[in-house]
Amino acid sequence: MLNAEAKDAIQQGYRQFLSARDLKPRLGQKQMIAAIANSLSDEDADKRLSVIEAGTGTGKTVGYLMAALPIAKALNKTVVVSTGTIALQEQLISKDIPELLAACDWDYSCSLVKGRGRYACNLRMEQHLDGIKAKDAGVFLFEDQEQFNPNAQTEALYLSMWDALEDGSWDGDRDSWDAHIKDMDWRALTVDRRQCTGRRCRFINQCPFFKARGDLDESDCIVANHDIVMADLALGGGAILPAPEDCIYICDEGHRLGDTAIRHFGAECKINSTLAWLERIPKQCKGQTPIFIKDTALIEQLPRIEREAAKISDLLSIAYPLLKRELDSSDDDEGRFRFAHGDVGESIRDIAAQITTHTSGWLGRLEVLEDTLSEALSDKQYPAALSDIELFYQQAGTWLSGAERLLALWDRLHREATTNAVPVACWLKLDDGSTGNLDISINASPIQAAEILRERLWGNCFGAVLTSATLRSLGNFNTLQRETGIPNSAHFLSVAGAFDYSNSAVLRVPRDAVEGNSIDQHTDYLINSLPSMVEERSGTLVLFSSKRQMEHVFDQLPKELVKLILMQGQYSNREMVRLHKERIDQGRTSVLLGLASFAEGVDLPGDYCRHVVIAKLPFAVPNEPLQEALAEWVESTGGNSFFDISLPLASLRLIQAAGRLLRTESDTGTVSILDKRLITKRYGAQLLNALPPFRQELGH
Repeated sequence: MLNAEAKDAIQQGYRQFLSARDLKPRLGQKQMIAAIANSLSDEDADKRLSVIEAGTGTGKTVGYLMAALPIAKALNKTVVVSTGTIALQEQLISKDIPELLAACDWDYSCSLVKGRGRYACNLRMEQHLDGIKAKDAGVFLFEDQEQFNPNAQTEALYLSMWDALEDGSWDGDRDSWDAHIKDMDWRALTVDRRQCTGRRCRFINQCPFFKARGDLDESDCIVANHDIVMADLALGGGAILPAPEDCIYICDEGHRLGDTAIRHFGAECKINSTLAWLERIPKQCKGQTPIFIKDTALIEQLPRIEREAAKISDLLSIAYPLLKRELDSSDDDEGRFRFAHGDVGESIRDIAAQITTHTSGWLGRLEVLEDTLSEALSDKQYPAALSDIELFYQQAGTWLSGAERLLALWDRLHREATTNAVPVACWLKLDDGSTGNLDISINASPIQAAEILRERLWGNCFGAVLTSATLRSLGNFNTLQRETGIPNSAHFLSVAGAFDYSNSAVLRVPRDAVEGNSIDQHTDYLINSLPSMVEERSGTLVLFSSKRQMEHVFDQLPKELVKLILMQGQYSNREMVRLHKERIDQGRTSVLLGLASFAEGVDLPGDYCRHVVIAKLPFAVPNEPLQEALAEWVESTGGNSFFDISLPLASLRLIQAAGRLLRTESDTGTVSILDKRLITKRYGAQLLNALPPFRQELGH
């Protein structure tokens, strides 16, 4: 039951917020606040989950914070707001939350948490500035197994960063540095959890990462992202964030949660790159021997580490021709081969079991080495220089991280699929690699996040809210439940946005439209029709499902129109939006041509977008291994992959695309869908009914 004190805090806070912002209460927002408050106050743990689709203009950030913060405070829990992007994280922590707290006169402490890879490591930076190079020390080995040798320009960058850290003008966060940093230059300044010496580091008091994490224990609200949450759950929960049972999770942009979980729990091994990495280990061990010669116990560990690495290398060499044979049998244009039903076959399974056994043993030896070096860091009498211990600790951490990645993949591959279990997708891919040398990449990934999220999140957290502007497909939450494992006991609610759709916008399917699956005719139709659809002195957004079709249409458009177009791929998405807005602000005409990433998350209010043109229904072609594996599993269990997967996903994407038009209550415009299947196919009515209630002009 809702605590009386928390209830009063919510009601009073909402009144003060509306008064301070001179706003009227929004029905959808009030419904959202009430639903979350009632759900989080339920005595039944299975019912402290709510799924809320909040249409654009609802004010969902205010809705979930208004309900969750007072309740969490009363229950001594921490609110963890998880977003789909770092950009939304920044907006929440720098704008949305401070404005809410100020308006409500609330005193809640909030912290921003990002992954370790967003922060520079002082020790790494010092090592560079001291002239320690990758080729000499054997460190700076990354996932792609490249070695890094900083040039003079990079060294100058590091020096300016160091000075900024020293004088306090920079906090070590990549996102707050005022200039672009190349990925390779930045990666060399970061460490993963295995390479970090933690509290034993001599820079612990200056460490940007630990300083950013320092306030978490005292925070009422932590702003994270889906990747951080998944990383924490993969470590068992409570390693990065507070323990799940002490948290109320708010999963904003919740439609991205399932894909993030699948991506995070997938595993990959590039065979030749891994072999090259393993073959360097004996040389790296020998390089450490004269430095640590007086530590007999440590020196005795190195030959064993070398032998285990050699065994794993031999097994990978045996696996390579088997994998190559499978890949050669494939007629896939992208150089891929997928194992049907995730079954890699007895031969590969047998080698995978041996690799798993040896990697597990190797991992244990590496952990002993890491413990030895960790103790040496605190031993002032240790017979080696501190800088040498630090470097070797980082090297051992690199080995450990690599061993963990190996184990994550091969341990999955050696297991036979059990009856009725959701299979793991397994596939091979020919990889050019960053050096241009051919390699074989073997991948294993869950095809759905449902089981992962059920076990690690929904079943362990105190409470959770999953919210977004688009969570339903075909008018229901069934697809979301199947993908994320949200139980039926959760509270489900869809609240309308603040827009008057029927009076603000019209949805059109032209009479002469062509069915989108007639590729050549449809492409010709787009080339002929788009020039007449451009809005003068305002913005037009044209969304394609196929990059190839988008580029072909662009190449065939009149030159006069091409001058007005910004096409995805010509510039970064951010730069495209900036240039587009600049043109509109100058009273000019501008057209954006984009793919899926422009169909969600792009905010173009007012004249920046008066016309959204959707080239064709956004059906996903099941040609990616994960999509193929999911479709295969659905069909094998008696389902229909089109109606169970493709159609609901197309509905969700269509809603997101159409949602680019109305971004504020004063916006007006047109959504044109240039695919006749919307009115000729039986499923078209389902797609139309799931869209916002625009005024419709079909076949006019």
